[in-house]
Amino acid sequence: MARKFLYFVALLIVMAIAALFALRIWSAELTRFAFVPRGAFETQPALRAGTYDDPAMWVSRPGTVDDPAQYRPEGTPAAPQGKAWVFFVHPTSYLAREHWNGPIEDKDTRNRTALFVRGMASAFNGEAAVFVPYYRQAAFGSFLVNRPETLKARAVAYGDVREAFRAFVAQVPLDAPIVLAGHSQGALHLMHLLKDEVKGTPVASRIVAAYMIGWPVSPAHDLPQTGMPACSGPDQSGCALSWMSFAEPPDAQMMLDTYRAEPGLDGKQKDARPVLCTNPLNGGAAPDAPGTANLGTMVPSMDLKTGKITKLGIPARCDAKTGLLMIGDPPDLGPYVLPGNNYHVYDVPLFWTNVRADVARRTAAWVAQHKAEK
Repeated sequence: MARKFLYFVALLIVMAIAALFALRIWSAELTRFAFVPRGAFETQPALRAGTYDDPAMWVSRPGTVDDPAQYRPEGTPAAPQGKAWVFFVHPTSYLAREHWNGPIEDKDTRNRTALFVRGMASAFNGEAAVFVPYYRQAAFGSFLVNRPETLKARAVAYGDVREAFRAFVAQVPLDAPIVLAGHSQGALHLMHLLKDEVKGTPVASRIVAAYMIGWPVSPAHDLPQTGMPACSGPDQSGCALSWMSFAEPPDAQMMLDTYRAEPGLDGKQKDARPVLCTNPLNGGAAPDAPGTANLGTMVPSMDLKTGKITKLGIPARCDAKTGLLMIGDPPDLGPYVLPGNNYHVYDVPLFWTNVRADVARRTAAWVAQHKAEK
């Protein structure tokens, strides 16, 4: 009996090793199998005129009950209210594979969206108002393959975001500064908004900054098309920021390969040059910053519904070869770190207090500049 038990244990060990080996070798294939939508792309009707006049189409906006963007974690530093109006595009929260575009009314997706908005958009709520639209987002799995359905799904999602942005601009006072922000898929749509709806328009002069976080931005092929220079200092306004957080040692090959396979905003092929990296601890003033520069990380609860500002001393360094933002040894923030030491879900919480201070500082700089011009 004891010998049989030992054989059984040995068999379990071998199976576990084989499973880990399979995950290591075929992790990309298994991920695609689990998340890529199985059905055909479903053509989506255009939104009716005035869709975003309906408060129900917004995750967050002034007047929203239990607004997740207005969450303030324990330890949030006190500060006066800023003057900027914020338009934030939330990341992908539709993880199912039934559709290429997530239905806005899907309950699980809405709950997940609220969690992401609470953890990310909350860093911007020191300003006058925060608007976060619902939209028919491209499914998570659509970003794992290069198919015609991928571009179709993104086009539907971007069309919704564009309509929401137009409704947002119509509500903002004509002399008010605007902060644009987005994470992951939201940052992708934000890039296109800058190119199509902001560049060369009167709105461009009102942009405090564009935070394109968690999505690779090409300094050569994407950034010039947005009309925004990269932020190179903490007191600069009218500029763009971007970073993607990885602990040591990073494995971002799959993500970078996918990024380089797609053309840039200028329609040209990208190359192996590093992506745009803004150090959130110093506003782009230097590629490296010590942990002492980190004013506070929002450490989330296990269910991501609450958080606490804690000084963990997490540093940040823009890697010169790839443009990834390196944060040193892996900090323990919860179970949602992606393979390859990818802290994608924590891109904002890692530097929550610094992001909040960065927005306030750039808004103050914009206001001072425009007062001087009058």
